[in-house]
Amino acid sequence: MNAVDASSHEEVAETSEAPALLTIILDTNPHAWGLLSCTLPLSTLIANLLVFINAHLAINNLNQVAVVASHSDSARFLYPTTHDDLRVPHGQATDIQNDANKYRPFAQLEKALTTNLRALLATTTPEHLQASTSTMLSGALTLALTYMAKATLNAPGRAGDGGYDAANTAGTFVTSTVDGTTQPSHTGLQSRILILSVSGDIADQYIPIMNSIFACQRLAIPIDILTLSAHSNAEFLQQAADATGGVYMALGDRVAGLLQVLMMGYLPDATARNNLVKAGESEGVDFRAACFCHRNIVDLGYVCSICLSIFCQPPPDNNCLTCGTALSLAGHAAKPVVIPRKKKKKRKLDGTTPADSPTPSAADTPR
Repeated sequence: MNAVDASSHEEVAETSEAPALLTIILDTNPHAWGLLSCTLPLSTLIANLLVFINAHLAINNLNQVAVVASHSDSARFLYPTTHDDLRVPHGQATDIQNDANKYRPFAQLEKALTTNLRALLATTTPEHLQASTSTMLSGALTLALTYMAKATLNAPGRAGDGGYDAANTAGTFVTSTVDGTTQPSHTGLQSRILILSVSGDIADQYIPIMNSIFACQRLAIPIDILTLSAHSNAEFLQQAADATGGVYMALGDRVAGLLQVLMMGYLPDATARNNLVKAGESEGVDFRAACFCHRNIVDLGYVCSICLSIFCQPPPDNNCLTCGTALSLAGHAAKPVVIPRKKKKKRKLDGTTPADSPTPSAADTPR
């Protein structure tokens, strides 16, 4: 056939770079940002974050981004937003001056992100601040997972072509080769999560956060962590990055190098990181868990044999507070019995033991 029409009918493998979806969870807890107002204002973070997002979108024209605000009492999308539930009070300016030198998609993203963030902070009342001093990280992770699942299903050119694997929404697709066999292909939408954390007390959300971590681990979605405050709770965040293969870094005193940390540590996607030295590998991981009764970080505790709930002390009536199973904790305070180690008999060079050698009599003893 090639000799007839002088055309090539060989199958050409797709070599285009897979698009990536970056979902950023921005911790907007007013209590935590009040402590950082002198060293790292929220406006400075937003300015650096917009440059980082623009760089992500500029790498591939099919790349996508989503920003979720983890507030003190709720979790809401800052970008993209298709609803009008956040309104700026009357009299506050929301328009950004049009710049002919600015790329239009970048300008639209900047206007939507800053407008929604300004509206969220303006609608936060003192009653909301008194109700909770923590951040709604578990709700933000749930919103991120649902958005990534929907974005993967609606990926252009993938849904409905017969190659989509409905059992996996993490960007893995099954392609057919010439010989009729199938092999996984990572040409779908590759998703990852970046959490910018400033809050410290998230132990009360231990169970939903761990469930979200297990879901990301199952879907092969890396969770990258960047802690901006020294008061940020690093135990659960380190476990999230370690379990999902993400990057964990603490900003510390490197406030002036925030943009450099974002660019060098978190801009490469999962495919590019296979050929790079992943940042944050020298960080030690704290694998301690929080008890289900008081939400305290414990080194040693009691674990239910049915639901694996952790308790810092025996529960009331020795019944599990999660599943109600009667636990056998009668001897929980008893000290363990240590069995003395048996002494081995020494063997002489001739192969006999001291018991086999004749005992000298009194007559043979020299006087």
